Amino acid sequence: VGKFSEDSISLLCCTCGVPIAPNPANMCVACLRTQVDISEGIPKQVTVHFCKQCERYLQPPATWVQCALESRELLALCLKKLKSSMSKVRLIDAGFLWTEPHSKRIKMKLTIQKEVMNGAILQQVFVVEFVIQSQMCDDCHRVEAKDFWKAVVQVRQKVTFIEVDEGIDFYYGSKQHAQKMVDFLQCTVPCRSKASQRLISHDIHSNTYNYKSTFSMEIVPVCKDNVVCLSPRLAQSLGNMGQVCVCIRVTSTIHLIDPRTLQIAEVDGNTYWRNPFNGLFNPSQLEEFIVMDTDIIRDQKLGAGAGMRSNKHTLAEVWVQKTSEMNTSQQYHCRTFLGHLLNIGDLVLGFDFANSNINDEYLNKMNPHHVPDVVLIKKSYDRSRRVKRRNWKLQEMARDREGMDTDDERQYQDFLEDLEEDEALRKNVNIFRDASKIPVESDTDDDGAPRVSLAEMLEELSLTDATGGEGADMMTD
Repeated sequence: VGKFSEDSISLLCCTCGVPIAPNPANMCVACLRTQVDISEGIPKQVTVHFCKQCERYLQPPATWVQCALESRELLALCLKKLKSSMSKVRLIDAGFLWTEPHSKRIKMKLTIQKEVMNGAILQQVFVVEFVIQSQMCDDCHRVEAKDFWKAVVQVRQKVTFIEVDEGIDFYYGSKQHAQKMVDFLQCTVPCRSKASQRLISHDIHSNTYNYKSTFSMEIVPVCKDNVVCLSPRLAQSLGNMGQVCVCIRVTSTIHLIDPRTLQIAEVDGNTYWRNPFNGLFNPSQLEEFIVMDTDIIRDQKLGAGAGMRSNKHTLAEVWVQKTSEMNTSQQYHCRTFLGHLLNIGDLVLGFDFANSNINDEYLNKMNPHHVPDVVLIKKSYDRSRRVKRRNWKLQEMARDREGMDTDDERQYQDFLEDLEEDEALRKNVNIFRDASKIPVESDTDDDGAPRVSLAEMLEELSLTDATGGEGADMMTD
């Protein structure tokens, strides 16, 4: 008796009579497809919403996601649009078909399977076209309507010599981001804050509220190199230091030094607001003096209950004369904390108390014999030499430089000089070596001005190709 294998058995299609292998439907694939369309119910054209402003796609119901063309994220987003209509079929494969980038069309080839007549499994390949329709997202809509912010941080410093009297306002799309800015300011400078919120809308059905929050930040009106007069109570609590002090640095606290004794103290924000004080002068009132004589004070004894003394400064008695009064014999005697820097003939900047009319509550009540004639602030160097010798720079946004005579440029140069003079200040600043400057050293240029060491400089990153050209020129659209 012969044996017959299943592969050798063939049947005739019940519709067209073509020999076929046995299957549960007894029909060939072509006839089966004419009878059954397993892609029925799956839309062949679907709309996808795209925001042109932020280049994001809408993922229903209300989420906007960033997707690149032909990316896995965009493939998943498109398949989710078909998920409900493909519940009765099995997805085998999905992929993109190439379309023109500006055609606003995305074509996807899908391969699906489904069990049809009498358990036969049919596989079908078809194309779904996704039409990109422009729709502005809620975030961009608020931006266009000038209603994009949910929280604002208003930074104010009530100092008379600052040009921006209104301060600076920072707008944020969420209250959490604004709170981070508030926390940063409170950790960086002494300040106090007030928070308020205004109700914009209220949904009584879902019981949701829409608020706009405002954080008002007031920074203490004391800056570096300010001369201040403390209240007697505050001066006593800081170790019986003198009332007239110089602010040498402002971090999260105000760093003060007594120019008569080198005694130092720190005043935090809470202490300041309980015992407020203001700067007696503004930077424009700094005058230039020339040192006529100097005498270092070696042994300075402090009274009982005195606080710490500075180890970075040297106490000295100096005789100075204004450079504007060189044709007179008027000289001023004072004590200073700059004894380690000053020599006879040096130029120094300071404030003239003897010829100034100062209206301050605590200074007017002081004994006139305890008020110094002059308070010296910092040694003066030739700015043009410092600029010429400076072989470093900061990364900054492009701006129009109108010359060295503008107020903005002078303030910028003051900041660069502060970085050179204060090592603690430049710890958190990235300083880059300026390859365009080749400093020429000579004995006459060395006036003792502080400099930034080469070890503190970073090499600026430049993308260049093998031929030495700019890397950006090699990019193609």
